[in-house]
Amino acid sequence: MFSSFWRSIDRFSVQHFKCVISELQKVKVVNEHNREYVVDLLQSIVEIVTYGDRQDPLIFECFMEHQVLADFVRILKTNENSKIDAPLLQYLSIMIQNMDSEQAIYYCFSNGYINNIISHPYKFDGGDLASYYVSFLRAISGKINGDTLCLLVKVHGDAVVSFPLYTEALRFAYHEEKMIQTAIRSLVLNIYNVSDDMVYQFILTPPVSEYFSDLVHRLRDLCFCLDTILYDKGEIEIQKRKNGLILQSDKIVDELYYFKDILSVGKPRLTKLVTENLLNGLVFPALFSLLVSKDNDESGLSAVTSLYIVSRLLQIVGGRSIVNNVACVILYHFLNLNATVRSEGNAIDDHDDVKPFAKCLSEIERIICYAPELNGAESITGNYLGAHWEDFMSGFRTDEICSKRRGILEFVFSEDCRLWLASIFLLLILAESKVLQIWIVPCVQ
Repeated sequence: MFSSFWRSIDRFSVQHFKCVISELQKVKVVNEHNREYVVDLLQSIVEIVTYGDRQDPLIFECFMEHQVLADFVRILKTNENSKIDAPLLQYLSIMIQNMDSEQAIYYCFSNGYINNIISHPYKFDGGDLASYYVSFLRAISGKINGDTLCLLVKVHGDAVVSFPLYTEALRFAYHEEKMIQTAIRSLVLNIYNVSDDMVYQFILTPPVSEYFSDLVHRLRDLCFCLDTILYDKGEIEIQKRKNGLILQSDKIVDELYYFKDILSVGKPRLTKLVTENLLNGLVFPALFSLLVSKDNDESGLSAVTSLYIVSRLLQIVGGRSIVNNVACVILYHFLNLNATVRSEGNAIDDHDDVKPFAKCLSEIERIICYAPELNGAESITGNYLGAHWEDFMSGFRTDEICSKRRGILEFVFSEDCRLWLASIFLLLILAESKVLQIWIVPCVQ
């Protein structure tokens, strides 16, 4: 209807922009009859605003003066099953991605317009809308920094009470489409890198902090799937089983690299909570039941899978706290023996680089066992180490350690080649770690 008229004037003039805005404001409801017309108007507005942000400041002043974003919100709310949501989100994503001026970004993020669009009750029916929505969220996250983040959160007193960009994004954290999962993780990492203490208080407090325990649950589920494929008694072709193991291992590695990315943000409170969830939800349940009794494996994982998972965790995620807690658990019996020998007066030279076992235990208790919960954030299984440490220590007598191969040595000297390979692999990784602080003092008879 207006295409011939628009071609006769400068499409990127302020005058033409006002005409397009006027036409959009005349739209009272969006239905299947005027949908295409509204889509054309939205496209024209985004093209002109993108041009004006770089070439003509008067265009963006007009955009702000007429509060065009408010009309975008209104279009969403007056939508009558016209499926206008997807193109609107698509054009908004393009506009935000191409904004360069701080003034434009500040305006778009202020006044609550973006939060209203994020929080709109979309009907995700399995179509392309989820992809457009996540692209929109990611476009926003790409423009946030320490100054603009505060425009997207709702604060009451000294606490953040709402952060739609983060909470709505987490709804798609485990979406069936890999591209959407990847986009959400990129968005989340962007937020972690620019968040201040108030935002972290919100992120690390339940129920929002349950995201981290859910990540560990997901990782454990993948470990169980790997274990199932490994010990499937059905008649599966060797190549098919091998392909299944490789595929499942790759999924586990992807999850571990994501944990590494989170810890690489370098925020102490975030690092502490994620580490606690990994240790209490995955590492300790596997290692404790593995080393105390193979017949009573509370983790539900086989010995081979448990050793493999912990080894890959140390290789990929690493970190001083994780490495030293793993070392202290699997080497506990030998460190305890050394402490006993020392107390009995055996001749052992003191070295500055040898850390007494009592000090190791003290540090573990301080870091994990009795550390207060982080601002109300709960670990995935409560305090696994604190609840099981006494049983673990009482399961061995020091006078049996040298006469019997217990703990990790039971696997090192196993007749099952899978067990001794997996256990030696784990010990080699620990030995090569540059952050390992526990040293075994040799027994002198």
